[in-house]
Amino acid sequence: MSDAASSRYTSVAIALHWAMAALLAFMIWLGWNMDDNEARYQLHKSIGITVLFLALARLAWRYANPPPPLPDNMAKIEKTASHAVHVAFYVLMIGIPIMGWLLVSVSPFQVSTVLYGMVSWPHLPFPDSWKSKDLFEVVETIHGKGAWLVIGLLGLHVAGAVKHEIGAEDGVLKRMLPGLFGKAAAPALPARGAVFAFGGSLLLFAAIAAIPLLPLGSGNAAPAGAPAAATSDVNWTVDYDSSEIAFEGLYEGKPFDGEFESWTAEVAFYPDDLARSHVSVIIDARSAKTGKKLYDDSLKGAEWFDMAAFPQATVELTDFKTAPGGYEATATLSVKGGSVSVPLAFSLEIEGDRAKLEGTAELSRKALNLGQKSDASNSWIADKVVVTLSGRADRKA
Repeated sequence: MSDAASSRYTSVAIALHWAMAALLAFMIWLGWNMDDNEARYQLHKSIGITVLFLALARLAWRYANPPPPLPDNMAKIEKTASHAVHVAFYVLMIGIPIMGWLLVSVSPFQVSTVLYGMVSWPHLPFPDSWKSKDLFEVVETIHGKGAWLVIGLLGLHVAGAVKHEIGAEDGVLKRMLPGLFGKAAAPALPARGAVFAFGGSLLLFAAIAAIPLLPLGSGNAAPAGAPAAATSDVNWTVDYDSSEIAFEGLYEGKPFDGEFESWTAEVAFYPDDLARSHVSVIIDARSAKTGKKLYDDSLKGAEWFDMAAFPQATVELTDFKTAPGGYEATATLSVKGGSVSVPLAFSLEIEGDRAKLEGTAELSRKALNLGQKSDASNSWIADKVVVTLSGRADRKA
């Protein structure tokens, strides 16, 4: 056996080879078994992006560390076929994840992507006119057919490796086998270019992952504690540290909840003169937090709060009246340029100059035009959203 033919791949190349083989096999299985399963769908996208950047790193590593030559006694046509299979693999390992990225970017549903539940991943910047069902179906078909091409290439790749290992030619399989099998072959080739291969791939990943961290827009939401709408009748000061505006609903039949962390309110409330009472609230929609990054990212999107265009939501409480258990008011909520009015029932305890409030209102996603592209039929998320208000305020002198 010649020295050139017996040289092994670098340890990094061997590790990348088997890691990506395992990821590709798992991705194919996951793609066939993720319908109606949000966790698997997000994992599929996460691994797809991982495969993309590992493939770029592997391609750069291959450039810096050329693979050992094929055996001299291998037929020319077999060498050409082997080279073609490797080229096709790289095209697919890079192309299929990009098609998947394109798929979610042009989808009319615009489901957010959060890699491994931690890293927000942006959609490709296509205009809204591209986000159509027809284009989505075309890209979905190409993406799906690519998986079958990978399966076919895997079969050819394995068959060729086994054939040359048991045939008359010098075997090539041991050059890519890790661990114990490496002792049967010549030492691995010296490695170089780690910073170029992995540093470059990591920098590109970081640059793209940083895009969602950029400001959504200039906005004009007032920070918590700042005055909202100026009103001469205001006679209460909200204690924001002891107050909250929260919401809750159902996703796949399971409860979820969240709150708005930044909002301001001006309160004019006179128990003996309810006709004179009114409350104005400004909510920074960008401060919505649920404790789950996927939900938080989804709320930012155009079909939900569209925070880039509408960073604020407002609530006006009017028409106060007494009711069983306390009071009732009409709450007019303005979101994304539209508004809806619903009753708000609340209890109020006043002790001296200190007041404690607990209130509840039920809202409809459909009425507020929230999530109506991806789930207008309420298949995933219940239409009813319950908003709760709780807090304390001090009477002004």
